[in-house]
Amino acid sequence: MVPVECYFVLSALLFFIGVYGFVTRRNLIAMLVSIELVLNAVDLNFAAFNRLLFPGEFEGFFMTLFSIGVSAAESAVAIAIIINVYRNFHSDQVNSIENMKY
Repeated sequence: MVPVECYFVLSALLFFIGVYGFVTRRNLIAMLVSIELVLNAVDLNFAAFNRLLFPGEFEGFFMTLFSIGVSAAESAVAIAIIINVYRNFHSDQVNSIENMKY
């Protein structure tokens, strides 16, 4: 049996890797993957806290499933936006979006 603290450590590691990837990357797809890592860390926390606080109930797991659904919808919308940016500017770099201001 894996202790719950190990899940918290893994979740914190995923969260900080995602934040670091989002801050340091200039590619829109890499930034989207980093955001997904952060959302997966949140999902892992929902499940771990449910197991720690309410071992026989499923509220945390339902929140995790809801969060996964929201993440999937967010990914679909983000990929559609990235495709439109690529069609207009022929680049998937963040610097190309700055041209939209003018």
